[in-house]
Amino acid sequence: MNKFIKILCCTVFLSACTDVKQQSPEPSDNTIYQSTVDHFADTLKVEYQLITNIPDEQCDQARSEGNCFQLQLNLTTAKDFISTDWEIYFSQINPVQSVESELFRIEHVNGDLHKIIPTSNFTGFHAGKTYGLNYRVDFWTLSETDALPNYIVNINGLMPRVIKSTQTQIDADTGLEIYPFVKNFSSVEKHFKRSATDETVWATANVLFERNAQMKVANNKLAHSLIPTPKKLQVASTGKYLDLSNGISLTLNGVNINKITAAVERLAHLGITENTQGVAVNLNKNEKLVGEAGSYQIVSDEQGIIISANNDMGLFYGLQTIAGLVSLDNLSIPHVTIEDEPHYEFRSMMVDVARNFHSKQFIFDLLDQMAAYKLNKFHLHLGDDEAWRLEINDLPELTDISSKRCFDLSEQTCLLPQLGAGVDPNSSVNGYYSKQDYKEILQYASKRHIQVIPSLDMPGHSRSSIVAMKARFNKLMAQGDEKGAKQYLLHDKNDATVYSSIQYYNDNTINACMESSYDFVAKVMDEVKAMHSDAGHPLTRYHIGADETAGAWVESPICKEFIANNGLGITKAEQLGSYFVERVAKILAERDIETAGWNDGMMHTNSKNMPETVQANAWGLIQWQGHKEAHKLANQDWDVVVSSPDVTYFDFPYEPDPKEHGYYWASRHSNTEKLFQFMPDNLPAHAEFWLDREDKPYSTDDTVQLNEQGEIISSPLKPGKKLAGLQGQLWSENTRNDNLAEYKIFPRLFALAERAWHKPNWAVPYSFSGQVYNQESNRFTVEMRNNRDQQWANFARVIAQKELAKLDKAQVFYRIPTVGAKIIDSQLFINNAYPGLALEYKLTDESWQIWTKPLEISGDVEVRARSIDSKRAGRSLFLLN
Repeated sequence: MNKFIKILCCTVFLSACTDVKQQSPEPSDNTIYQSTVDHFADTLKVEYQLITNIPDEQCDQARSEGNCFQLQLNLTTAKDFISTDWEIYFSQINPVQSVESELFRIEHVNGDLHKIIPTSNFTGFHAGKTYGLNYRVDFWTLSETDALPNYIVNINGLMPRVIKSTQTQIDADTGLEIYPFVKNFSSVEKHFKRSATDETVWATANVLFERNAQMKVANNKLAHSLIPTPKKLQVASTGKYLDLSNGISLTLNGVNINKITAAVERLAHLGITENTQGVAVNLNKNEKLVGEAGSYQIVSDEQGIIISANNDMGLFYGLQTIAGLVSLDNLSIPHVTIEDEPHYEFRSMMVDVARNFHSKQFIFDLLDQMAAYKLNKFHLHLGDDEAWRLEINDLPELTDISSKRCFDLSEQTCLLPQLGAGVDPNSSVNGYYSKQDYKEILQYASKRHIQVIPSLDMPGHSRSSIVAMKARFNKLMAQGDEKGAKQYLLHDKNDATVYSSIQYYNDNTINACMESSYDFVAKVMDEVKAMHSDAGHPLTRYHIGADETAGAWVESPICKEFIANNGLGITKAEQLGSYFVERVAKILAERDIETAGWNDGMMHTNSKNMPETVQANAWGLIQWQGHKEAHKLANQDWDVVVSSPDVTYFDFPYEPDPKEHGYYWASRHSNTEKLFQFMPDNLPAHAEFWLDREDKPYSTDDTVQLNEQGEIISSPLKPGKKLAGLQGQLWSENTRNDNLAEYKIFPRLFALAERAWHKPNWAVPYSFSGQVYNQESNRFTVEMRNNRDQQWANFARVIAQKELAKLDKAQVFYRIPTVGAKIIDSQLFINNAYPGLALEYKLTDESWQIWTKPLEISGDVEVRARSIDSKRAGRSLFLLN
C-alpha cells in the first residue's frame, strides 16, 4: 500500500476512535472524574494566534537581543469545567518571557516544555466563553509549524489527556501534516518578517511566477543526462541507442555478485531485469586503473555494455549510471563512453532519529536512494536530549525509558513529552532500533557501499542517557547494589550549577569529571563496535557530537575537586569540554575507531592530544564567516566535512512561506536550486551572489586576520589543502513522520549528490592568497553565472522528467513544488520550477481543473502541481484576482 494512503487511513481510523469515546455525565458533586477530564480534553478548543513579531516596550531588552514575539492562546470549552486543579502542558520552542493574564500563569518545566496553571482569580471554564492568554516569547516565530502540537491536560490522580483540538492532521490532498489549531500567519509586517529590516520576500504565487519566468530554457538531451553529472561523457557520433527493455545479461568476470546485487535489483525495479537474452553487460575489475574509490568507465555500443573499475564500488556505480541514463518510459541508453570519478571521497547524508523517530523502512528507502545517486556515508544521529534510539546490552534503561516520550514527570517510564510528543509511549515519534534492526541497517548499507557513522551526542545534548542512568542508579541502589548503581552514572547529584543549553535544558550535560562517565562511553562503544562486527560492517569512525553546554560543571563538587587536583593544567570549568572530547577520542583510538565531531566542540581541543585522523563537520554559517573555522581545522590536517546550515540543513524550509515546514534560524529558504549553486571548495565566495538570513547582502573576509598581539587568528587555506567532503543534514525537531522526512530530503538530495560528486566548470576557483568577497568583488563572472543558470535549467529538467518518476515508483514522498501563477489581461498563467509536472487550478467553490494553457478567469483562484504519477498534490497557493 502506498505510504501516503496508509498514513491517511490511520489518521481517519484514530479520529473515528476518538469520536466514539464514551462521555460520562457530569458528576453531581465537586469531584473531578476521569470521564470529565476526557470530555474536557476532547471538546476544549485551543486557538494559537501570533499577534506580532514586532518587539514592543514590554519585551525584555536583556534577553534574545531585545527581540520577542507576542502570542494569544484562546481557550473555549463547550461545557462547564469548574476546576482549578488542572495544568496544561505544552511545547514552546523558545522560552516565555512574560504573561499578561489575571487568570493564568506559565511556568517553564525543562527544554521546550511549559505548563499553564490557573491563578487564584480563576474560577473555572464556563461553556461558550473564550479565555484569552496573551504572552511574550524570546526571539520570533516565522512558521506556523513552530506551534508544536499535543497540549496535555493533567489533574493529579487522573490520567493525563491530549487536548484533541491541538492534534495534527494529515491533509487528504498533499499527505502533509497540518496544524488546524494554528491561526494563519497573514501579515507581512507582523507575521512574516523577522525584523523591521528583513528584506525576505514571501514566496507567493506571483513571486514564484516571476522567478520561474527568469529560468533559462533547458537545452540538454534527456537520454544523455544523469544525476550526478559524470566527469566525462561522450556520445557516439552514430547517434544509436541500446534497448534494455528486454533485460541485461551479466558477465561477472570473477566479480563478487554480492558487491553489485543492490544495483542489479534497482535496475530490475526500473524494468531492466537479468535475462540471458538481454543486452550483454561485462563487468571488469582492474586494480591497475587509475582513479579515486568509486571511479568507473563505461562503453556502450552495438556489442553491449562494458563497465570497468578498480574496485567493487566503481562497478556498482557503473550499474547505477545505467539506471540513471534510462527513463521509465524509454528503457534505452545511447552509445556512450563515460569516464567518471567523484570530486569528494566523503559524500554524506545525516538523519536525526533522536528528536523524532524514523522507521527502519524509512532508513532502508533512504539508503536505496543514496546509493542510486552515489552518496557513500550515512551519519545516523541516534542519541540526543529527547531520546536514545539504540539497544545496548546490559543498559536496558536507555531504551526502556529513554526511547519514549510520554507523560511521566518522574521520568521512571519515559522522558518528558518534549517537542509535542503527547502521552502515548507507542506513538510513531517514539521507538528504537533493536540490535537486530541495527544489524540489518548496517548490512543493508554495506550492500550499497555506504559507511554508517553512528552518533550518540555527548557531553551536551545527552539528557536521554543521563535520565536513563539516573533510573538505573535508583533501581540498583534500591537493590542494595551501590557499586553497580554508580558504575555508569553520568551526573553529580550534588551539582548545583545553573545553566541552560541551546534548547533550554538545565540538566543535559554529562559530567566530564566522573570516571563513570568514561566507563559509560567505553561500554557503549564496545557494544556498538560489536554490533558492527557482527554485521560485517566494521565500526571505523564514530561521531561523538562534541557538543557541550556553556556554564556546566561550575558548581559540581566532583569537578571542583578534579580542577584542584588534576595535574593536567586544567584550572577552570571552561576547559572541561575539551578534556572530555580528548579523552573520548582516546577511548575510540584504543578501539581503532576514528573520531568525528561538530567543529565548534572540536575547535577547542589541543590537536596534540587528538588522534592523527579526525573528522570535523564544519557547520558555521557562511554568512557569519563560518569558513574561518573550517579553514583552520583543514590547515591542521583534519578531515573537514562541509555542513553549512545556509544550504545543507534539510530541516529548513524550501521557500519563505509560513506554511512551509522547517526551522529557519540560518535561512528562510533553502531550495534545491540553492544547493545546486553551492561551491563547497570556496565557502567565502558565496557572498557574491547569496544573501543572509534576512535576504540582505553580506561580506566575507578570507584574508589573514591578526589579534592585538599580532597573532594569526584566521587565515585562508594553505596551498594544497582541501575540504574532505560534503554532508546534508536532516534534524528532526518538528519532522514528526517518515513522509515529512522524505519531503524535506527530496528532491534536495539530487543537488547534494551533484555537488558532492561533480565539480562544475562555473565554480569560482579558491584563492589561497585570501580574498574579500561581496556583491561588488565580481570574481563570479557573468559568464560563470550564465553557465551555472543554464546547467541548473538542464538539471531541473532531468529531475522533473526522469528522476521524480523513479521516486514515485519507489514510493518516496518527495516535495512537489509550489507553483507560480499570475493574472495577465484577465488570463491565468501558471509556471513551475520543474517543467513537466501536471498543473492545476481551482476557482472558489469549484473543483480542481487541469491547466495546460492561459485561460480567462474571474475571481480568486488556487493553484498547485501534482506528482508525476498524479497520486499526490503539492501544497496550493492562492492568487487573488
